[in-house]
Amino acid sequence: MAEDKRSPEEQEDSGFTPSSPVKRTLAWTGLAYMVILVVITTYPYFTGSGLSNLGPLLTVPGLIGLGAVALVSWRTAGKPGKWSAIALAALCWLLALATLPIGIAGLMSNFGG
Repeated sequence: MAEDKRSPEEQEDSGFTPSSPVKRTLAWTGLAYMVILVVITTYPYFTGSGLSNLGPLLTVPGLIGLGAVALVSWRTAGKPGKWSAIALAALCWLLALATLPIGIAGLMSNFGG
């Protein structure tokens, strides 16, 4: 087996830098929106009618993601402060919880007779 004759600095640099936890949290939020938008755009091809009244339902992933970003940012960078991050996350998740029934009612209005 051949020995690697490069210096330790050259061996350490692989060129790969993993994304920060905040960026990964935002990517998961974006993935949730991508799935929702694919469903919204393909639904008319199968039924012949579009979906409406989805505004409140589309805010739920963003609110959940914002609360998660606040906590992840606090845990990794220390900003915002501990209690500010917890309060923001709790507020976002309570708003998402309050908005969810309104959004589900709007979604179900598309399937009524």
